[in-house]
Amino acid sequence: MTRGKKYRDARQEIDRDRLYALDEAAQAVSQGPKRAFDETVDLAVRLGVDPRQSDQMLRGAVDLPHGTGSDTRVVAFAEGAAASSAHEAGAVVVGADDLIERIAGGWLDFDSAVATPDMMPRISRSLGRVLGPRGIMPNPRAGTIAADLGPLVTAIRGGRIDYRTDRTAIVHAPVGKVSFSVEQLTDNVRAVVDTLVRSKPAASKGRFLRSVTLSATMGPGIRLDTAQFGGS
Repeated sequence: MTRGKKYRDARQEIDRDRLYALDEAAQAVSQGPKRAFDETVDLAVRLGVDPRQSDQMLRGAVDLPHGTGSDTRVVAFAEGAAASSAHEAGAVVVGADDLIERIAGGWLDFDSAVATPDMMPRISRSLGRVLGPRGIMPNPRAGTIAADLGPLVTAIRGGRIDYRTDRTAIVHAPVGKVSFSVEQLTDNVRAVVDTLVRSKPAASKGRFLRSVTLSATMGPGIRLDTAQFGGS
């Protein structure tokens, strides 16, 4: 893949053989070449788990202390009072069968989905193959199913993110924007990594944090020293 000049210039500033302290990596990301937009800062954590084993698959949610820097668009599958609560909390679209039909028809202009428990049979039957692969299917392990959706929508819009291990045992998570301060980025990264460490499956053996990498959307990855995260 051919990389642009800004990427190449940023890459030259990164020592590929070095494992960085978190604050150094955050500073390098925030001081990288400026783009025409505020790039997302991404965290990639490779874990010592076997993603083929269901008891070693991690999935959950974490509240970022400083949010993601993005306006998260949440849809809510609900009826009655729960629908009203979700709407008042700022869900972009609230509905039941009408929302299911709209999404099944190809509309996917949202970032997260929440639902009341009674809606799940209908959602699973109609949208499992649509929302599941995108990682936005309402799920109790991710904390996106509740009887009262108002507080849940508020939390997600305020900076709660879902995480899960992919097929290569890596968890990807947005942890802010390049415009964030170093302190904001480090706080958000630690919130994610600490949550993963606390969620280590009992079946996982050996070193749990295999690698941790921080990068801007269009920038090079910066490898972090996993030793700085206790309990790895």
